[in-house]
Amino acid sequence: MTRQLAVLGSPVGNALSPVLHRAAYTALGLDWTYRAIDCTPAELPVFLACMDETWAGLSLTMPLKRTAVHLLDDVSATVRATGTANTVTIRDGRLHGENTDTHGMLQALREAGITRAESACVLGAGATAATALAVLHCLGCREATVIARDTAQASDLELAAERIGIALNIRPWAEATRHLQAHLVVSALPPGAADPLAPVWPPAANTLLDVVYRPWPTALAQAARRTGATVIGGLPMLLHQAARQVELQTGHSPAPLPAMRAAAGHALLRDGTAPAQRQTGH
Repeated sequence: MTRQLAVLGSPVGNALSPVLHRAAYTALGLDWTYRAIDCTPAELPVFLACMDETWAGLSLTMPLKRTAVHLLDDVSATVRATGTANTVTIRDGRLHGENTDTHGMLQALREAGITRAESACVLGAGATAATALAVLHCLGCREATVIARDTAQASDLELAAERIGIALNIRPWAEATRHLQAHLVVSALPPGAADPLAPVWPPAANTLLDVVYRPWPTALAQAARRTGATVIGGLPMLLHQAARQVELQTGHSPAPLPAMRAAAGHALLRDGTAPAQRQTGH
C-alpha cells in the first residue's frame, strides 16, 4: 500500500521538507508520497481526525508545534519537556509525537565542533526557542538568556525551562546587544526578524546558530561571519531532523542522509540560495 505523509503549517508553501522526504523515499525504494498542506491551529483537530489508514505520519511546522501536543495519543519525553512536537508517526491507528528538532539542532552543532556551551543567548521565545533550551541543557549549559520580542508571551517558554531543568533569564528586545557576546547564540526567529541586530554583532570569537535556511545567508549570519564567529545555518538542522523523521516514520535506519543533502542542495541552488551553511571565520 502506498503511504502518504505531509508537512503541515501556515504558511507552508516554501517548505523544503517535501524535497528531503521524497529524496529519502526514492533512495529507500519506497513508493510513498509527501506534500505540503496549509493548516492552521484551528483546522488541525479536524485534519488529524480525518486521516485514514494510508497515512504514515506528519511533519509539523509553525504555528502547529505547540498546538499539536494535546491532540496526540502519546508523546516522547522530549515533547513533554519542551512542550513542542514537530513529528507525528502513526502506528496501529495511534498518533505518536516526537520533537526531532532537538536531534537536528544538536547534530548541526556537533558537526561544527560545538560540544559544550559555557554561556548562551537565545533570540526568540517560541517553540524553536524551547527546543534550543533542551539542546543547551545537553551541552552542559545550566542557564540561558532569552531575548523576547514580547516578554509577555514567554510563559510557555518559562514552563518548558522548568521541565528541562535550565535557569532562564528573559530580557526584552531592547537589551539584546549586551547579551550577544555569549559563547553560543541561537537565533530561533523567522526570516528577517533578527536582521536589526546585524549592525551590533560584537567582535567576539563565539558561535551563531541561525535556524533560517532560506533566504541564506541572513544579515545576522553575514555580520557574525565578518567578525570571525563560527556560523551555522538552519539547513544542517533541517536535514538531521528530517532524517530522524524518516527513520521513525519508515522504520528504515539509518536514513539516506547523503541523498537528502544532495536534493536540498539542488533545490536551494535552483532558487538562488547558497547551500553552504557552515562557515568558520572570514
